[in-house]
Amino acid sequence: MSRIGKKPIPLPSGVKYKIEGNTVLVEGPKGKVSALVAEGIKLETKDGVLHVVRTDEKFAAYHGLTRALVFNAVHGVTQGWKKELDIVGIGYRAELKGKGTVVFTLGYSHPIEFPLPTGIEVSVDPKQTHLTVSGIDRQKVGQVAADMRSLRKPDPYKNKGVRYSDEKLKKKAGKTGAK
Repeated sequence: MSRIGKKPIPLPSGVKYKIEGNTVLVEGPKGKVSALVAEGIKLETKDGVLHVVRTDEKFAAYHGLTRALVFNAVHGVTQGWKKELDIVGIGYRAELKGKGTVVFTLGYSHPIEFPLPTGIEVSVDPKQTHLTVSGIDRQKVGQVAADMRSLRKPDPYKNKGVRYSDEKLKKKAGKTGAK
């Protein structure tokens, strides 16, 4: 029994959805996002609330998944998604170059130019050590943030690198002879 699949999705005013084959196109004030609808899953609207209903018990595995994907699309077109990254290390920084490129200086012999995909916005704070990745597609926002983090993952000994703002790191002890 899917507990997540049974939760209704509130549809704010100004949000419309249209089912085309096995995808649903959600349109809202911030834009349009499409989400996959698994086979055997239907979407029904009652009293301004969207319900995800499965037609048979054999589609139970996809019930919660489909509900989560549709909820992420509805939330994205109304409020949007964001991920925050921190850059830690002496001389490590990021800066915007135009609208579609972020340039990272992460201790390598060269700066790294990171092109942004369409639909993703990045803002850099004045200290150039805090990034906010935002957009309407949750999967794309998370993937871009993960790609930025992978440019210089946090070092377990000095904790230098690019990390998520809410990430807790465990610092390892160095050699026993070092003080």
